[in-house]
Parts: sequence; structure tokens; C-alpha cells
Amino acid sequence: MNNIRLTLIVLLFSIALVGSAGVNEERVEKANKDYSAGLYANAIEGYESVLKNGYESAEVYYNLGNAYFKSDDLASAILYYEKAKKLRPNDSDVLFNLNVANNRIKDKIETVPVLFYKRWWQQTMNWLSTDAWTRFHITCWIVFLAAASFYFISRMIIIRKIAFWIGLVMLLLSLVTFGAAWQDNRSNHQMTEAIVFDPSLTVKSSPSENSVDLFVVHEGTKVAITDQLGDWYEIRIANGSTGWIQHTAVRSI
Repeated sequence: MNNIRLTLIVLLFSIALVGSAGVNEERVEKANKDYSAGLYANAIEGYESVLKNGYESAEVYYNLGNAYFKSDDLASAILYYEKAKKLRPNDSDVLFNLNVANNRIKDKIETVPVLFYKRWWQQTMNWLSTDAWTRFHITCWIVFLAAASFYFISRMIIIRKIAFWIGLVMLLLSLVTFGAAWQDNRSNHQMTEAIVFDPSLTVKSSPSENSVDLFVVHEGTKVAITDQLGDWYEIRIANGSTGWIQHTAVRSI
């Protein structure tokens, strides 16, 4: 009896998942048609409903960014282009449209030069998505274990040498891929970056309305969140300047 109940539960759960996936696909298709017809408000509503239903993809984020861009909502467009970029960091369409949107916002902030090894590591991380890095890591680890087995089992010197060097390379690659997957996953699930949604935002020297005004940023500007105290975020902008803002002024990427 218990096995029958378990089977029914699994079956009902599977049907629910398939049904939900079908609904999401229909909503995306309708939103795409609305976008093509110039009904951008309807398209935005459709894409947003899919995201609220738990579905996430680079395509939906990208299309939603396009719909907001066509509606002259640059901050929302940049937000969703950035979300798409997280899932597909090397997508040429996403990068191009994000650059176009960024060129239209008011703030033109000079970026602080990044140390070469940090730039190299970021470029390495951008090669693949989090899932791809994870699969790459697992593959390297399996090959390493296989090479280790040949090294300890084989009595032939040449095979032991080949297995040793292959194992060593795979071990190093597995460490690199694990680091990339872990950091990419961490950045995707922690709120470390955000987009300013206030038309004009004064950044404070401390988490208080009575503190000194440091500088002003505007709608659409991307900031890094470095700390939080109550309803206040400490932020850093591209030129390295830091300060405090109310958390309601931004939306996380």
C-alpha cells in the first residue's frame, strides 16, 4: 500500500511539473508574439508572470530586458540584461544590448583598472556557466580517479608515467573548475550587485540621513553591495568610490 501511495505521489508531482512547464512555454510564446506586435506592456507582463512562476532562463531575462528597453525603462532593461549576462556571460546579443542601454544612462563612471590576475580569473569564469563549470569539474575528477587507478594498478612503467601526468593535470584542472563553479554559484545566489532605480540618489558617508553627502548616482547605474546595516547598503561604484544608500533605492541583479 505504501509503495502504491509513493508511486501516486511521484506521478502526480511529475504531472504537475509537466503542466507547469507547458504553461510557462505558452506564456513565453504569447509574450514573444506581443513583443513582435509592439505590445511591450503585455510582453512585460507575460515574461514577469513566467519568472514569478519559478522559471528562469537567459532568453526570458534578455527578452524582458528588450521589452523594458522599448518601453524606455532603462533601469529595468539594464537589470534584466545583467541577469541574462549572469546565465550567459559571453552571449554577444546580451553584451551588445547591455552596452547600448548603459550608453544611454546619465552616469558615465570611469572604471578602476583591475589587476591582471583578477581580470584573467574573471575572463576564465566567463567562459562557461555555473552548470557547465560543475560538469567540467566532475569530468576532471572522474578522469583523475581513473588515472590514479591505472597508476597504482599497472605494472608497466610507461603506463604509470602517463597516468601520473594525466592525473596531475586533471587534479589541477579539477581545483580550478571547482573554484570557478563555487565562485560563480556564490555570485549568482548572493546579492553582491544591484541597479539604481531612483532617478537621482545621494550617497551618504554613513548609514544615516543626517550624514554627509558624498556623491550622486542616477537611475540605471550598476553598484556593488559591500555591506548591509539595517535598511542601509554600503555600495561601491565603478571608480572605487563608496558610501551608503537606502536599500529601497536599488534592485539586486
